[in-house]
Amino acid sequence: MRRMSGLAPVVSALVQVPGPALADERFADPFAYCAAVGSIDAPDGRYTGPKVPGAVAQGLKQAMGVSADAPSAPFARNSLWRCMGGKVYACTIGANLPCSEKADVSRSPGKPLLDYCRQNAGADVVPMVVTGRATVFEWRCDGATPAIVRQVAHADAEGYLAGIWYEIEPDAR
Repeated sequence: MRRMSGLAPVVSALVQVPGPALADERFADPFAYCAAVGSIDAPDGRYTGPKVPGAVAQGLKQAMGVSADAPSAPFARNSLWRCMGGKVYACTIGANLPCSEKADVSRSPGKPLLDYCRQNAGADVVPMVVTGRATVFEWRCDGATPAIVRQVAHADAEGYLAGIWYEIEPDAR
């Protein structure tokens, strides 16, 4: 059997499989959990704490620059958190904040965008209801053809919209 020496590091960097000890370990602390699992889109069965821990809600409130006097309960009810690079990241759900969607980085217009430009030739702005809330581009209609105006957002290392996810520091507790 021929050995491909250059692939092993690449494959191990792309596929994160927990070892036997980590697969059985449980965590109530989100910071210890993320340090152990590395990157994951949402807490799995190894995390045993509250859906949105108080430290995450408080840290998100601080990261967003919300007054310390503001209640933390809305952040605990309306937020998601995940692990990226061994750290805790959180996002509060809002009307145009697609926390649970990966960023749409496609430069190819989908059917709704094509249809919109056919019906609204020359439109300077294409609304988010057409482009989707997770697009990283601002679109317009160049005649009946969709065109990118500019990039308005970026994807983070895990593919989510970077500008709506905040790193939560452990000392925010």
